[in-house]
Amino acid sequence: MSWQAYTDNLLATGKLDKAVIYSRAGDAAWATSGGLSLQPNEVTELVSGFDNPSGLQSNGLHIQGQKFMLLRADDRSIYGRHDAEGVICVRTKQTILIAHYPANVQAGEATKIVEQLADYLISVQY
Repeated sequence: MSWQAYTDNLLATGKLDKAVIYSRAGDAAWATSGGLSLQPNEVTELVSGFDNPSGLQSNGLHIQGQKFMLLRADDRSIYGRHDAEGVICVRTKQTILIAHYPANVQAGEATKIVEQLADYLISVQY
């Protein structure tokens, strides 16, 4: 399966409207669906946030120029919310999954889908 198929499958659930997969280092986007793209400084902010979330805790998370309030940040997952929409970022052994969910979707529904994909990728050494 190609990386593109993973992002397409995330959107096919109907719970997510944008998704992108970056290399774990954040230096390359491997696949994108729904028009999600991050500026280099946003990727750097995110990559750093997995190891040291203090910057995200004080300044929030920025995705496509939009500031999201930080809900969770640890070495695996970063969640953000802006009004009724949100973003889920999960780091695996080789990737960073970033997915956006719209206002009509419950955060828990979207989070479960992205976290399950991350679990699968980790199980196959990605």
